Amino acid sequence: MNYNNKKLLKTLQGHKFNTPPVWLMRQAGRYLPEYREVRKQAGSFLDLCYNPTLTTEVTLQPLRRFNLDGAILFADILLIPNALGQHLEFKEGIGPILEPLKNNEDIENLRNTEDIHSTLEPVYEAVTNIRSKLETNITFIGFAGSPWTVATYMIEGKGSKDHIKTKTFMLNYPQVFKKLIVKIQDATIEYLSKQIEAGVDVIKLFDSWANSLPAIYIEKYSLEPMKVIAKEIKKRFPNIPVIVFPRGIGPMYKKFAMVKEFDCVAVDSSIDLDWAKKNIQKEIVIQGNLDPAYLISGGKELVEGTLNIVNKFSSSGHIFNLGHGITPDAKIHNVELLLKTIKEKN
Repeated sequence: MNYNNKKLLKTLQGHKFNTPPVWLMRQAGRYLPEYREVRKQAGSFLDLCYNPTLTTEVTLQPLRRFNLDGAILFADILLIPNALGQHLEFKEGIGPILEPLKNNEDIENLRNTEDIHSTLEPVYEAVTNIRSKLETNITFIGFAGSPWTVATYMIEGKGSKDHIKTKTFMLNYPQVFKKLIVKIQDATIEYLSKQIEAGVDVIKLFDSWANSLPAIYIEKYSLEPMKVIAKEIKKRFPNIPVIVFPRGIGPMYKKFAMVKEFDCVAVDSSIDLDWAKKNIQKEIVIQGNLDPAYLISGGKELVEGTLNIVNKFSSSGHIFNLGHGITPDAKIHNVELLLKTIKEKN
């Protein structure tokens, strides 16, 4: 396959461009009316994730509207626990609900890693479909959740703001917790490997709840498991870049930037740009980091905020993105303004 015109992929490989490639976390989502139509058609959110035809459609929707350099597979980080045998459903207005893991027996009862693919086969089929329909200049991004973030949902049984149950489990039963982390880690390697075989160009690991870890555990339970995954992926697929996003960890981002198995560190909107340029971008390609609120407010603040990031990171490898995912109340005309501002910058 010819990668020469894939601007995003080439940036990850060390090439420098006058303006950065751009894609947006949650670029396929509820702010798009066409997504909401497909979501209604699918029934449940999980049915949407496991329907290759509809998954293909929603993945491609933002590319029809916007001048983006990347497509990201439409899926959910909780497909891994579901494939491991944990009951999962999504309730309107509440979010994901899982049967929480309470002890070692619950973890022992999870499926073997090699048995996850029968559940996840529709995802791999969707990847193949999407790959066949993408323009040749679009970089295709596959993804998974980090072991820490996925573990929080598996133990809490739902989303949480403080993850007290998970941290208590981690502290009280460290060996059992480590067993769960390794289980998720190994399943994630297999899952991402299948995504790559089906056609993605890049993988991204989302550690959305890294900031809820005590600082002394960030390296052990956020960085190290993602490093193991990246190292194995690089062993199997040497040319596949890896992006990591340990959200909200402040100065600890610097440790991630030093890991040779990572090709890019995505940063959240709270990070000072000068600090990020000096401590992260000096070591590795940086991705980010406009606050999603700008896509609601728009106007000159959006333009100025966008140009500030582009200008600050223009001297080295940079992929423009948000500091977190697009919110459902983002305005389509503001996404258009964001992209116009980047693409037309001299």
